[in-house]
Amino acid sequence: VAVGQIGNFLAYTAVPTVLVTPLGALGVPFGSILASYLLKEKLNILGKLGCLLSCAGSVVLIIHSPKSESVTTQAELEEKLTNPVFVGYLCIVLLMLLLLIFWIAPAHGPTNIMVYISICSLLGSFTVPSTKGIGLAAQDILHNNPSSQRALCLCLVLLAVLGCSIIVQFRYINKALECFDSSVFGAIYYVVFTTLVLLASAILFREWSNVGLVDFLGMACGFTTVSVGIVLIQVFKEFNFNLGEMNKSNMKTD
Repeated sequence: VAVGQIGNFLAYTAVPTVLVTPLGALGVPFGSILASYLLKEKLNILGKLGCLLSCAGSVVLIIHSPKSESVTTQAELEEKLTNPVFVGYLCIVLLMLLLLIFWIAPAHGPTNIMVYISICSLLGSFTVPSTKGIGLAAQDILHNNPSSQRALCLCLVLLAVLGCSIIVQFRYINKALECFDSSVFGAIYYVVFTTLVLLASAILFREWSNVGLVDFLGMACGFTTVSVGIVLIQVFKEFNFNLGEMNKSNMKTD
């Protein structure tokens, strides 16, 4: 798991966020396939179809993803972080988080799955950009550039933001899993989290500025395909049926 998270961190520093975040869903179909062989868990026909859709959607995402990085240096990152549009977006997210955590979650959290999902997904607006920012700042620190001192300060601030957001996410993910089915939560959480992360990265890094209409539609279709695949794997994994049983039922009907 640690090696996987390190690889995920390195990916954010190397390629656009709009590609890395949706591709994180590939862990679900690969995990389901491995579990069917190693742990002897049943993977029904819908689960297999979901694995196929997730892989196909990921290929479409890779083909149509942005071909170049919009932010490659720590100076550019600082400029993006102080952009009034992004600062305004963060203020709106913080207000929504305060409203959800202190007023809505205590009253409606245990009965409405979208409350906990909204909290965890909105925190993704801080988690993923912070991860990418830490990677960019670390490059200046390791190369002993003249701006390495400022890069170190920026890296520490982003680490603090990242740590706080991860801790709060873990807390509300655990609360959600105590109240709701993990399969349903995982499927909805992936779609909402990825959507909000892509929105935050689009505002901060402007990675969509170099994407044409065809590539935009291709990425939208790829993301939708991956999302449908995740829902099929997660939500319908308890359904006990396969092609053999369907053929038998058709023969009985005939």
